[in-house]
Amino acid sequence: MRLLRLLSLVVVLAALSGCGYNAIQQKDEAVNAAWSEVLNQYQRRADLVPNLVNTVKGYASHEEEVFTRVTEARAQVGTLKVTPEMLSDPAVIAKFQAAQGELSSALTRLMAVSENYPQLKADGLFQNLQAQLEGTENRITVARNRYVTAIQDYNTYVRSFPQNLTAKIFGYATKANFSVENEKAISTAPAVDFSKPATPQPTPQPQN
Repeated sequence: MRLLRLLSLVVVLAALSGCGYNAIQQKDEAVNAAWSEVLNQYQRRADLVPNLVNTVKGYASHEEEVFTRVTEARAQVGTLKVTPEMLSDPAVIAKFQAAQGELSSALTRLMAVSENYPQLKADGLFQNLQAQLEGTENRITVARNRYVTAIQDYNTYVRSFPQNLTAKIFGYATKANFSVENEKAISTAPAVDFSKPATPQPTPQPQN
């Protein structure tokens, strides 16, 4: 009898026009799509790293500490596989956010190296890669903001009555969002101020 009453309750809730099941599906898919775009843009940035490192190395081969930090940060990002099913775990999102912040910080140091190497700053390949990086950082910001908006919309909906009953019955939980901590680190695009005069130093020739 208890099982029968439970089944009857499910049927009644599903029949109600305001149960929100279909809307939960739509909002859940919107979150998944937004998260996929976040991952795509972060991957786009990670794909730029090897070429950036190799280009800077050609003019500043002794900056080994900077290269190592960038390479290790990129490797750490590559080990994190965050699927849509994992978005309900705040610890997973926090770890992802921290790793991306480390890569952002490392890239900022890498780009700053060019200030001491006028020939590097004038290199056409480096300028193209730097422009791609800045464009990708802007895309990351847009994608992340869309994800934040989608999460807020979804979480508000599944917490509201009577959708919260439907969400509980069908196993839809709230999802984790980006925290304020480290937000500045992952939202600040690595930049080089070409208006500043470089410190005069010997300018090694590119290595073959």
